[in-house]
Amino acid sequence: MQLKRDVSAELEWDSSINASQVGVAVKDGVVTLTGHLDSYAQKYAAERAVQRVAGVKGIAVEVDVKLDPGHRRSDSEIAVAAESAFKWHALIPADRIQVMVEKGWITLLGEVDWNYQRREAERAVRSLTGVVGVSNAIKLRAAATPANVSRLIHDALIRHADDQARHIELIVDDATVTLRGKVDSWAERAAASAAAWSAPGVTSVVNELTVQS
Repeated sequence: MQLKRDVSAELEWDSSINASQVGVAVKDGVVTLTGHLDSYAQKYAAERAVQRVAGVKGIAVEVDVKLDPGHRRSDSEIAVAAESAFKWHALIPADRIQVMVEKGWITLLGEVDWNYQRREAERAVRSLTGVVGVSNAIKLRAAATPANVSRLIHDALIRHADDQARHIELIVDDATVTLRGKVDSWAERAAASAAAWSAPGVTSVVNELTVQS
């Protein structure tokens, strides 16, 4: 009950979310969000808000996006807006990304060099008017993985002041990094994943970290 109250309070605290439209259920540390929101940006913000709450072990987002009439756009209008957003974003190689839109749902395709470019591409289209969802299918271009990539990732975790870094097991198989162990919060779990993605040559991260009680 306390975790449910904390999650509800965090949703209400975030002014970008209409918390009155979101239902919260909690069981064994797993939070389920239900309801309807006016935009995909709100849905994403609600998910991020839950991740900030201590004690959350997992999240299930069962929230639908129902656009207000004034926010509806045609698929072609959304595609043009997405391409324009890429062209004006300094961190996104616009010439390497293709956009497909079907009934307001954006699918991103293409190949980039770094995960941050893939992440920024998704971020650029997430808040566009008319978007109801985003699927990020952008791939990372294969590159040589340093022999000491495990040490590089571990050192990055230490630099980020992650108290659990010494308890995280790193398994490197070619360009795939698997994270195993326990962390204290969802935020630490996400931080560990981000550190692994930042390593040169990594094209896949399997996050098997669990949030301990």
